[in-house]
Amino acid sequence: MWRATVLTLFPELFPGPLDASVLGRARGEGHWSLETVDIRDFSDNAYRSVDDTPAGGGPGMVMRADILAAAIDSLDDASDEEAPRPRIALSPRGRPFDQARAKALGDGPGAVLICGRFEGIDQRVLDARGIEEVSIGDFVLAGGEIAAMALVEACVRLLPGVLGAAQSLAEESFSRGPDGRTLLEYPQYTRPRVFEGVEIPPVLTSGDHKKIAAWRRDRAIDITRARRPDLLGDTPPGDEDPIRDRHKIEGAPSDAKPDKDKDDAP
Repeated sequence: MWRATVLTLFPELFPGPLDASVLGRARGEGHWSLETVDIRDFSDNAYRSVDDTPAGGGPGMVMRADILAAAIDSLDDASDEEAPRPRIALSPRGRPFDQARAKALGDGPGAVLICGRFEGIDQRVLDARGIEEVSIGDFVLAGGEIAAMALVEACVRLLPGVLGAAQSLAEESFSRGPDGRTLLEYPQYTRPRVFEGVEIPPVLTSGDHKKIAAWRRDRAIDITRARRPDLLGDTPPGDEDPIRDRHKIEGAPSDAKPDKDKDDAP
């Protein structure tokens, strides 16, 4: 079973969305487990405070090393001796989290996730307890809880038996294709056949699976080149977008109004 342990000042936030839909069902079926640890339980004062002013001065407060270390040391990790779970602090200064890392974590025994607050965490406990800092994007949140949920969902959905169709995982954004390239996902369509004057591209209703596969691959390359050229090693994108500019898509008239397209979550 894949195990997630979350150290947080707000355990009441969990499981939250992690208990909905396929993730909640998978947890109920025993594919993964979730445990929360309230860091305030390890405070050494009546006020249950866990922070103090930053050494050297400056704004805000810093999470104390001794209190967080006590919370980490309380974990029952006896079963993790052969395959220890990585300890991860969610932080905007951390290494970027991506699909490859989600796959690597999902293939392991689980993760211990530490949700920071305030100005940060005392560096000494990060070093002493072998904690890796991971970022889910180039932006700052009030705390690590939402980031921890995103990381857990990204890993759990990849576990065997959680999602029904393995092919869905193979063709979604950031999955590596048969040619070794990482692409964003091709655009999706469904009924009605005509929406506000725009038809589903005819190739998708042709029944020719070879042509459909080629069309999807070409559109995935177009979208990746326009939105994430770094994945292809291309030059930076310009103003064109093959989804927004519908004339780029086979079968869509150039004067059609763009319909709203839902991007994959970052």
